[in-house]
Amino acid sequence: MGRRKSPNGLFAARALKDKRRRFRWKDIDYKRRALGLNKKSDPLEGAPQAKGIVLDKYGVGSKQPNSALRKCVRVQLVKNGKQIGAYVPLDGGLLYIDIHDEVILEGIGGAKGGAKGDIPGIKWRVTKVNGASLSQLVTGRKDKPSR
Repeated sequence: MGRRKSPNGLFAARALKDKRRRFRWKDIDYKRRALGLNKKSDPLEGAPQAKGIVLDKYGVGSKQPNSALRKCVRVQLVKNGKQIGAYVPLDGGLLYIDIHDEVILEGIGGAKGGAKGDIPGIKWRVTKVNGASLSQLVTGRKDKPSR
């Protein structure tokens, strides 16, 4: 038995539609989207932002051709207990974050929800510390609230 020919003719629409629907599952992007695999593997579970507790502060070496230590924090999410690394933006931003602080995270804005720029493996960034905006803390417009 040879290869099955694609249906054609006046009454082929239903067969073509069914065939297209079956073969869409070969497309890896469709399959991940339809089964919700990207959401299931995402620590934020599809949410745009998440709250977490800072466990550790550390530096991540940047990718070639740059050379720097990008300041990051290890955060345990409140909603599911997962631990993720998050980038701390702005010059001196890490000075306003202590261990056991409550931070709000958001995606860093890389392609397809991945890392951005020269920071390998970091997909999230800190926006707020103890309810106060990190940018306002750094510029001195607000004082850091205690939890």
